[in-house]
Amino acid sequence: MDTRVIMHVDSNSAYLSWEAANRLLHGDTLDLRTVPSVVGGDPETRHGIVLTKSIPAKKFNIKTGETIWEAKAKCPELIIVPPDYSLYMRCSTAMGDILREYTPLVEQYSVDEYFLDYTGCQTLFGDPIAAAHQIKNRIREELGFTVNVGISSNKLLAKMGSELKKPDKVHTLFPEEVPAKMWPLPVEELFMVGRATSKKLYDRSVRTIGELAGSDPKWLELILKSHGRLIWNYANGRDVSLVRVNRHPVVKSMGNSTTLPFDVDNCGDACLVLLSLVETVASRIRAAGYCCQLVAISIKDNEFLYCAHQRKLYDPTDSTNLIHRTACELFDELWQGQPLRHLGVSAAGLCSNDFRQMSLFNEQNEKQRDLDKAIDSIRKKHGSLAVHRASFLHSRLKPMTGGTGEEVEYPVMSSLL
Repeated sequence: MDTRVIMHVDSNSAYLSWEAANRLLHGDTLDLRTVPSVVGGDPETRHGIVLTKSIPAKKFNIKTGETIWEAKAKCPELIIVPPDYSLYMRCSTAMGDILREYTPLVEQYSVDEYFLDYTGCQTLFGDPIAAAHQIKNRIREELGFTVNVGISSNKLLAKMGSELKKPDKVHTLFPEEVPAKMWPLPVEELFMVGRATSKKLYDRSVRTIGELAGSDPKWLELILKSHGRLIWNYANGRDVSLVRVNRHPVVKSMGNSTTLPFDVDNCGDACLVLLSLVETVASRIRAAGYCCQLVAISIKDNEFLYCAHQRKLYDPTDSTNLIHRTACELFDELWQGQPLRHLGVSAAGLCSNDFRQMSLFNEQNEKQRDLDKAIDSIRKKHGSLAVHRASFLHSRLKPMTGGTGEEVEYPVMSSLL
């Protein structure tokens, strides 16, 4: 019998909850969680997408991932809050610090999710359910936002448990509870079952997690290959992955893209758009303590044809100027002169900026790094428009474009084969 005790702690509507808690802490009388509100995009131009929404916003059928203007059309009184990645990092770190008081075995799975291995800690902090309630209540009282806690004997079931009724709840989902609590759920609610996979299952009359669990795994492998065996194990509550101790989520890239209200038909305008995107991406990289080892750009023309190009850097960097210069060089190699409506920039291969290998040919000097940090500090205190480049004067572009576009790599939890 599995004697492990695993918890999954998941912040409820993280970005919006963190923004609401921060505003209340600084004297705001309106709690964004009590009114129709979203985090994402640009409140003025209504560009971008919804990253997270309040519970009242759900009543207007506002969905995560839809465009800001679509959400605003559904609810004209909707409050739109721009994302603040540095705030999210601080809130995430504060939550992790509380969790590490209960066990040293803590894995940060994403910006707003943690796994804890509570095995053997009962003698110190009591019954797992009582400890989970204590953790949940401490985060609410000390940090100002709510979390859900799932408890089980493995990571998969703990994560599924935390997804049950929200917010501010503790749920158990041990193997013996799977038939009653997990199997009646729609198959798309199972971890690792996305839109494409759920459609294939629905087309074959597999609509619930229970029906998936009762399917022939060999039949599933014919349809979905090795992924079929994986989700069959998950549907049966099987997972043998360990809680991996770390201090940061595994972020594989940070990026932003923008759709423009006009066609870009010359290299000068395109490089200015790329600069606007890089300003945001580079500042987030620095705020998270990373350097990037690869820069990629993407373009989409006015006929919606998409293409992308990337380059690995000789030295990791967090410099706005170097990332922008690389992005412009990539654009020159990729663009064939067609009018463009969409451009994107991504910085990947992220690594710590604590130690950097310098070379004779390295163009990153400490003066430039200090300048970038000083500009970040001013913008953080006085707003993103407090300091901007003269090249944006009299242009039709914002000096900084985009919000949080970080892509977190979710390690696939192991399953019994």
